[in-house]
Amino acid sequence: MPIAKVNGVEVEFEPGMTVLQVAELAGEEIPRFCYHERLSIAGNCRMCLVEVKPGPPKPQASCALPAAEGQEIITNSPMVKKAREGVMEFLLINHPLDCPICDQGGECDLQDQAMGYGRDDSRYADNKRAVEEKFMGPLIKTVMTRCIQCTRCVRFITEVAGVPEIGLISRGEDVEITTYLDKSVTSELSANVIDLCPVGALTSKPYAFNARPWELKKTESVDVMDALGSAIRVDSRGPAVLRVLPRLNEDINEEWISDKTRYAVDGLARQRLDQPYVRKGGRLTPVSWNEAFDLVAANIKAASPDRIGVIAGDVQDAESMKAAKDLFGSLGVKNLDCRQDGMALGAGPRESWLFNSTIAGIENADVILLVGANPRLEAPVFNARLRKRWLAGALRVGVIGEQADLTYGYDYLGAGPETLSGLTRSKSDFVKALKAAKAPAIIVGTGALAREDGAAVLAAAAAAAKTFGMTWNVLHTAAARVGGLDLGFVPGEGGKSAREMAAKGALDVLFLMGADEIDLSASKAFTVYLGTHGDAGAHSADVILPGAAYTEKDGLYVNTEGRVQMGFRAVFPKGEAREDWSVLRALSDRLGATLPYDTLAQLRAKLFEDHPTFGQIDYVPAAPAALDLAGLGTKGAASDKPFASPIKAFHLTNPIARASVTMAECAAVVSGAAKIAAE
Repeated sequence: MPIAKVNGVEVEFEPGMTVLQVAELAGEEIPRFCYHERLSIAGNCRMCLVEVKPGPPKPQASCALPAAEGQEIITNSPMVKKAREGVMEFLLINHPLDCPICDQGGECDLQDQAMGYGRDDSRYADNKRAVEEKFMGPLIKTVMTRCIQCTRCVRFITEVAGVPEIGLISRGEDVEITTYLDKSVTSELSANVIDLCPVGALTSKPYAFNARPWELKKTESVDVMDALGSAIRVDSRGPAVLRVLPRLNEDINEEWISDKTRYAVDGLARQRLDQPYVRKGGRLTPVSWNEAFDLVAANIKAASPDRIGVIAGDVQDAESMKAAKDLFGSLGVKNLDCRQDGMALGAGPRESWLFNSTIAGIENADVILLVGANPRLEAPVFNARLRKRWLAGALRVGVIGEQADLTYGYDYLGAGPETLSGLTRSKSDFVKALKAAKAPAIIVGTGALAREDGAAVLAAAAAAAKTFGMTWNVLHTAAARVGGLDLGFVPGEGGKSAREMAAKGALDVLFLMGADEIDLSASKAFTVYLGTHGDAGAHSADVILPGAAYTEKDGLYVNTEGRVQMGFRAVFPKGEAREDWSVLRALSDRLGATLPYDTLAQLRAKLFEDHPTFGQIDYVPAAPAALDLAGLGTKGAASDKPFASPIKAFHLTNPIARASVTMAECAAVVSGAAKIAAE
């Protein structure tokens, strides 16, 4: 490998690296505003100036200068120091003195670098220029007078998000960042520009003036808004969660999160269930825990096991599902299901319901077939990874299902099962590319499997994967789905599925664990709802037992690739609400079937003993060498109904998001239901 000298110290580096990267390999800190590791190089802030020999006797921008064998890089010479001070002086000519009222205060790159690399005075006394504020939607607050034109936001929206709605207009002193025709930014990843902005030009509109960073308690956790399991940080003050930010995780979300992950948190404080309720005379009435438990226990004892059913929702932690399975299993109940949507998966090897390529590993694929999946709505951060691979010119994508804007080019093959089953007979260019591919993969979405003919579609998809040698991947939409399937939270022999439980006259007692996405209008069963929000499940309940949201409990979640991740409690549950597993433990006493654990640690020990995969925290299994695809699904005729993504409104997919005012505003903008004029 080539060798360069950085401040007199020899450093080996990989060919193609820039001077800035080589300097950082040597442990030298290089200031920058426009440069970002995941964006293209702009080279327009000039803050990263260094001295390079051989070369012209002047400072050079290290972010855009290729490193070469034998170079001598100097980052601390008087010339470099003077040059950086001059650049900082220019940047501050028009920057307003807003620090006391700026939301970026305490987290501002400009503040930090002005202290480290700037002068202690300015030689400019001219009036500062002012720039009109721009409208970027309900999420991004703009104070464009603060902008230093680093263009990070422009490059992110164009390159990573793939929705080029932010741009730079005019020249010289008149240059401005704006959206086209002052329209709202529509990308599901738009708010990442707030993290990227090195100054206070783009800040969080819902979070504006709420808190300073040093007031917040920071808790590492896991996102439950989709099945990706993005690494997040929950910032709270007292009993309130104020914001969610991304954490770096190269294997899953890199450093991005979706707008729903970031902004649905205001729903954690609205429409909350904070005490037990019992329906009396058609109205839900607050009661004590004892009265609620007595009524639930009396109804469960009065019903036969085959007339009792349990449905787990989409954001449940593994511990609560384990407690429910142990409790109701000991009572002889076989009607258990974690698949509200009726997905045709849950039998066979674990790999049959996993994303076997892994999220990071999908970047090794050269041809991908999407079946009944819309990654842009179902997993926006994963969709950005597909776009990243496509931009490199190394990926070809085929789609069977909705003809949606996925932010990258694809071959549209057809709408439904007919196209899938006829794939082997097709002579299209995509099929030719699929046959010639070195690392092909199939991604099957919930839209293909959560249908009446889901088992037949599953068999057809598995047959296609086997024929073309594609790696088998399932893209789930529910954070709890893989964990539930790993636990075996599916109907036992002779048991009813979630849809069958919801049918008229099917059950006498129905126990819902945060299940709000299933239609219970026909069910006449005595319904118990253990959950967090006054959503659909609570509206149909006869008894409500208040539970804890994902930010209010320690919990294990398994993402779509089978990676077990641990979320941690940031705040305590609201009012009289309790963690879900502890509610089930207390209920087990009333039923005379006491669960064999009294603490979360004991419950986890039992979970790890019965299901060892849950003990492998942050481990993702390797793709199986040979998965028996022939055994998946049931061969038969599928309907000609087109595949459709289960997500119709991206911002309103779970009780937390539906309780969020911010998400309601975003949904209104996307649907065009509300006309928001430019401010």
